[in-house]
Amino acid sequence: MNQTTLLIRFRLFLLAPAFLASIAYCGCSGIVVADDNTPPAVGDKAPKLELKNFDTGTVKLGDAIHKGPVVVMVLRGNPGYQCPLCTRQVSQFISAARDFRSANATVIMVYPGPAAELDVKAGEFLKGTKLPEGFHLVTDPDYVFTNEWHLRWDAAKETAYPSTFVVDKEGKIRFAKISKSHAGRAPAAEVIKVLKKL
Repeated sequence: MNQTTLLIRFRLFLLAPAFLASIAYCGCSGIVVADDNTPPAVGDKAPKLELKNFDTGTVKLGDAIHKGPVVVMVLRGNPGYQCPLCTRQVSQFISAARDFRSANATVIMVYPGPAAELDVKAGEFLKGTKLPEGFHLVTDPDYVFTNEWHLRWDAAKETAYPSTFVVDKEGKIRFAKISKSHAGRAPAAEVIKVLKKL
């Protein structure tokens, strides 16, 4: 083997990792390398969701999607106080309940926080609010769901990244908006627009 051949092989050896990474990144040839810490994205199969309804029973994503599309709204829950932006977002979605019902959609609002007194805090959050048909407030004690969906905002006085997803009847995510701040939430009108296309 001559020196030129050795040099070519050595260069190919050095370039191989970058080439494979680029293939994985673009999804070429069907190769997809998932980051275990990546939140769900559009096109992904929605991870499991099975959480206790604030007042009664358990809400399961797998059951809900049989009835129609599902909106999963992850709130900041109980970071030590009731988040006013979460209250505003929930009120906006409730005001558009007729549009969600027309789309045959279920709305699951996830309220995460430390397990101790989480139901009490969730009750305070909903105080004076009647949830429309098809709307559910579920609690996420000790961030089990939040961690499974990789939405944990692990910082002082934080709980989860405010996020909204639309899951179709096949369990595929058709819309995802994750905010890394308190603002930047998905407005109800944007979500309804997605639902109307399903």
